[in-house]
Amino acid sequence: MIRKTFFDAQTTDTVGDSGYRRIKSDILRGGLAPSKKLKIDELRKTYDLGAGTVREILTRLWVEGLVVAEGQKGFEVAPVTAEGLRDVGRLRLLLEEQALRQSIETGDMHWEADVVRAHYMLSTVEEKLIAGDRSIVNDWVQQDWEFHYATISACNSPALMAAHSMAFDRFIRYHMLVLEFRGRPAADQHAELRELVIARKTDAAVDLLGRHIRSGVDHILSTGRIPG
Repeated sequence: MIRKTFFDAQTTDTVGDSGYRRIKSDILRGGLAPSKKLKIDELRKTYDLGAGTVREILTRLWVEGLVVAEGQKGFEVAPVTAEGLRDVGRLRLLLEEQALRQSIETGDMHWEADVVRAHYMLSTVEEKLIAGDRSIVNDWVQQDWEFHYATISACNSPALMAAHSMAFDRFIRYHMLVLEFRGRPAADQHAELRELVIARKTDAAVDLLGRHIRSGVDHILSTGRIPG
C-alpha cells in the first residue's frame, strides 16, 4: 500500500491536521521561502487557525527539521544550503539503504506488485518529461516518492519508515525549490532499481541506490539555486 503524503487530500483531517498539511506543503513547495520568519499572528490569519494551533504546528515542523526556532524570537522556515542538502542526502541514504535491504529480504508478491505499479506510474511521468512536457515536474517529485517508498515498504519497521519519511520530506523540499528533472539517467536508474529489487539482488540494488541519490544531490546543486 502506497503511503499518502501531504500532497493528498485527507477526508479525516481535523482543523489542526489540515493546517499542518497546508503550512508544511507551502514550506516544501517554496510558498513559505527558506529563512522566512514565521509570525504567529500572520499564520493565524492566513490559514484561519487559532494561535495555539499554529504554535503546535510550528513545534511539530521544528521536530521534522522544516522549521527552526530562534530562541525567544520565534520560528522561521529552515534555511537551505549546499551542505544541508548533502547532509539530508546522506541521512536519506542511510535510512533507505537499511529499509531496502530488509524489504528485499522479507517482501512478498504484494510488495513486488506495489513496486512494479509505482514504477509504472513514475516511468509514465518521466517519459512525458523527457518528451518535453515541463509542466509536470511537480508530479514527478510525487511519483518519485511513491516509487522509492514502495521499494522499502516491506521492511517491517514503523520507526525506520517514520524516520525515512521525515528525511525524504526534507530532501523533497530541495527538489521542489529547483523543480528540475535529471532526465534519462534518472529514469534509467529507476528502471534498473526496479529490476534489481524484484530480482532480490540486494547488494547491487543498494549500490545503485547510493549512486542514484548522490547523482540527485549533484544535479540539484548544479542548478546553482542552492546557496553554498
